[in-house]
Amino acid sequence: MAAAGDLEAAKAALDLCPWLDGHGADLRSLLLTEGRLRHFSRGQWAFGEGDDVGGMFTVVGGTFQVYAQSIGDHEVLLNQLTRGSTIGQSARFGGGPRLVTAVSLGDSLALQVDDEALARISEQQPLIWKAVASLHYMQLRGMVRMIAEFASLPPRQRLAARLLRFADGQEALLTLQLAQQDLADMTGLSRKTVNACLSDLEARGLIRRRYAAIEIVDLPGLQTYASAPGETA
Repeated sequence: MAAAGDLEAAKAALDLCPWLDGHGADLRSLLLTEGRLRHFSRGQWAFGEGDDVGGMFTVVGGTFQVYAQSIGDHEVLLNQLTRGSTIGQSARFGGGPRLVTAVSLGDSLALQVDDEALARISEQQPLIWKAVASLHYMQLRGMVRMIAEFASLPPRQRLAARLLRFADGQEALLTLQLAQQDLADMTGLSRKTVNACLSDLEARGLIRRRYAAIEIVDLPGLQTYASAPGETA
């Protein structure tokens, strides 16, 4: 049985999930009842690319990094998941094996709701499938935005846009636990280029670099910079 503190933390994390909004007031409580709270340690996999078990995975506490395999079995860092972030797929919508691998960055807690649990929830609240469809749409929208950023933005704006993605997630984070190599992997830039871009953003008073972290000092200014025409590397 989950500890009372873990359940309260999970409830608070689900309150941050926009994919659940407007699909029935009892969905969050049903997810808590039918789901399973899991603790993870640093480096532990939550799930791996190719795993057959589907379902929803919501971060309650801590941080997970999301990887996918590229050509030549090269692992590419795609994203970081923090409190309130949900990732997942369901066989109900034709989903196959897991598309990505999620690895815990430290001590973390997550709520896992597999397909069997989703089916049980649907017996009490059929709107769960509309909620899952909303999550799938949000994930697709995020991927389209990422592709557009890669295709159209110069390095500095691409980096700024990626920082904004984290700061404008389910829970606003003004201190991002991101190493420069992580940013290089996620933006397709070299670490040298990332360092130069961060130096420029810091000189403009938009961010402040910490050890393995980046603090966003001026969020509106960073938003303006990322969308300003004519900025180049």
